[in-house]
Amino acid sequence: MILFTGFEPFGGEALNPSWLAAQQAAAGLRASGSDAVALELPCTFRESLAGLRDAVSEHRPELVICVGQAGGRARISLERVAINVDDARIPDNAGNQPVDTPIRPDGPAAYFSTLPIKQALQDLTVAGFAAEVSQTAGTYVCNHVFYGLMDLLSTSDDGARGGFIHVPYTPDQAAVHGAPGMPVAEMADALRLIALTSQTTTSDLRLAAGAEH
Repeated sequence: MILFTGFEPFGGEALNPSWLAAQQAAAGLRASGSDAVALELPCTFRESLAGLRDAVSEHRPELVICVGQAGGRARISLERVAINVDDARIPDNAGNQPVDTPIRPDGPAAYFSTLPIKQALQDLTVAGFAAEVSQTAGTYVCNHVFYGLMDLLSTSDDGARGGFIHVPYTPDQAAVHGAPGMPVAEMADALRLIALTSQTTTSDLRLAAGAEH
């Protein structure tokens, strides 16, 4: 079972491509015979993790791929690390705006993705997708969910793996913001490939994909 999550719209946007792409990715995998579901998470700090925990408990997935919108980025971003802090530049959809607040006060400073992000990067690049390894998932609800997911999976006894992917604006959003964009169908195809790569890869590729700043 593969569980995808995406977010509801936030920040004044009419849509969130992370949810649209997650839905399409799960539907595409089901059409090809794989077991996959998609869940829309609220863009709120508290309720997002509650919804994620419930879905993991219900579906018992082997893979969890959480997806969020990173407006301004031009590529599919394979997130490497989640950090234990909420520092919200803008309020979430419930009006919450935590600043310098630990996600789990007694938790580790960070968790790394357990998806094979380097192998996925190579597979995406070979297939013609614009992709990158990202060293930061921000400090907003996306990072909150990423950290919460990895914290949850760290105590799992069934070997489930997971991670976080950021997607760009849609072309329509991009035109409004003067930023890069990507069609939702292309995002969904990339997510499907990431899922398939993750299912078949247990030891990640050693590939330079770091950053100087």
